[in-house]
Amino acid sequence: MTKNARMKHSPEFKAKVALAAIREQETVVEISRRFQLNANMVHKWKREALDNMAVVFGPAAGGGERQEGREKELLQKIGELTVERDFLANGLSRLR
Repeated sequence: MTKNARMKHSPEFKAKVALAAIREQETVVEISRRFQLNANMVHKWKREALDNMAVVFGPAAGGGERQEGREKELLQKIGELTVERDFLANGLSRLR
């Protein structure tokens, strides 16, 4: 006897199945037959997709703070480079 290996589906495949279930153009049973899945898996992926839909349109968890920190760091670097450029420009104008 051989032991069945557990199937690992890609996120793209899961999204495709969940989207088909969300559209409700077919029953869950029809979708599960078409994709050769258990109907419970289709229900689970549909629920996960609906529960996590807001994550797609909102800022990532903790990402807003990282973005603000990065923005502050970049603005500081811009200020330093501006001061350096102005200093060098004044030095070059004296040589002319």
